Amino acid sequence: MKTSTLFSAALMLLLAGCSTETTAPVKKAEEKPAEPVTGRFALQQMYIAARGWAADIEPLRVTSIQLPEVKAEPGRAAAWQALFVSPSKAKGKSYTYSVVESEGNLHKGVFAGADQSWAGSGGGAVKPFPMAAIKVDSDDVYQTALKKVGDYEKKNPGKPIVFLLEANTKFPDVSWRVIWGESVGTSNFSIFVDASTGAFLEVVH
Repeated sequence: MKTSTLFSAALMLLLAGCSTETTAPVKKAEEKPAEPVTGRFALQQMYIAARGWAADIEPLRVTSIQLPEVKAEPGRAAAWQALFVSPSKAKGKSYTYSVVESEGNLHKGVFAGADQSWAGSGGGAVKPFPMAAIKVDSDDVYQTALKKVGDYEKKNPGKPIVFLLEANTKFPDVSWRVIWGESVGTSNFSIFVDASTGAFLEVVH
């Protein structure tokens, strides 16, 4: 009888021990750091979203935005901004694509800005262009520009590089402009590359 009682007590302790066991928490996989993207990739994401605003949209201008939170890579940027225009609405609308949340009203993914008036090309220096015209991406454009940069980069190390995509009337095709500096207005050196063929077009000092 005593043996039976001891066995029952031991069994109860064993079952109690099993019931209180807890499984080890599963560690979440560490998130990869955000990586910059090419201009064509970002533009495609913005274009998909902008089609919901107007079906006849075309990009007018695309610019890169470097962010301190994301390590820069040649021909890529942490954020991009595109201005789309719609002839049927006679309006324009800007969109941004960013790989992170950041200052300056930049949100991760695609974010739409406010509508703005647009009266058409009107003989201006730039005009809307079809998405199909962009066959060469910004990372390849950068490699083409490097072949023409000469000693400028050595004499001006660490300068930020901005990418601008437009249909400039001085060239027959849409062109990328690789700008050494914060903007066109503050830069004293930039290189134009054809966005359809990838051919070098012009150096601007």
